[in-house]
Amino acid sequence: QVQLVESGGGLVQAGDSLKLSCAASGIIFRTYDMGWYRQAPGKQRELVAAITSAGSTNYADSVKGRFTISRDNAKNTMYLQMNSLKPEDTAVYYCNAYYISRLAVRHDYWGQGTQVTVSS
Repeated sequence: QVQLVESGGGLVQAGDSLKLSCAASGIIFRTYDMGWYRQAPGKQRELVAAITSAGSTNYADSVKGRFTISRDNAKNTMYLQMNSLKPEDTAVYYCNAYYISRLAVRHDYWGQGTQVTVSS
């Protein structure tokens, strides 16, 4: 059974920092590409940052230079360091793990989400 468990969300003020964690079980973590998504009220879920199994990263333009995604394969855990937080970063943040099957079908796993609220 695959489980992705996020932690580290909370209520902070603009300019503060938070570090999210995603602990994975039930998958061969090191072989999965991973990502952080977020969904604000009334908006679609969007990709925030992604990291491949090889460690390559990419970021949404809105968070470049402020957020850093990383992973520790020994701990089966992915992180998102969020600095200089803005009110517009307020959202539920979701952990994602996926792989592409031999038939080129993407299979996604999701965590339950953790709330990040940034006050102005």
